[in-house]
Amino acid sequence: MRVSRSRKILTADRAAILARRLRRRGQVVVFTNGCFDLLHAGHVDLLEAARAHGDFLVVGVNSDRSVRRLKGAGRPIVPLRERMEILAALRAVNGVVPFGGTTPARLIARLRPDILVKGSDYRNAEIAGRDTVEAAGGRVVTVPLRRGRSTSGLIRRALRAGARHG
Repeated sequence: MRVSRSRKILTADRAAILARRLRRRGQVVVFTNGCFDLLHAGHVDLLEAARAHGDFLVVGVNSDRSVRRLKGAGRPIVPLRERMEILAALRAVNGVVPFGGTTPARLIARLRPDILVKGSDYRNAEIAGRDTVEAAGGRVVTVPLRRGRSTSGLIRRALRAGARHG
């Protein structure tokens, strides 16, 4: 049975309750996060790799204001609600939770995932929430990124193509 996209979009409170319930049942809760502006194949690879580490994948998504603080003016291109709907449509994703900070540290502290997954472009010391997860007995996993795939690169290619055809 397929769960509707809207049922996968959760508040932080609902996600925390669900994570506790799943852990009590012996299921492994995995967390990853990002802006996910202009979803591309690299994002899909990361999400599928994250999901392979457990039973239930929760994806934290930066709010629009948070994306602007991190990426600058003009970002995000896709508003938060649409980014969450797109992520929720993916088979690998079980839950999507927005967060407003520049890091998901507070959300991670609430969810207490068993496994925290980030791309290999992060060093362990840089991963927000790492201390929280490891202190609770969880693990931090970095997964290889698909070379040459980034939202910034996609935007540059689109702008160059538009300039040639405009």
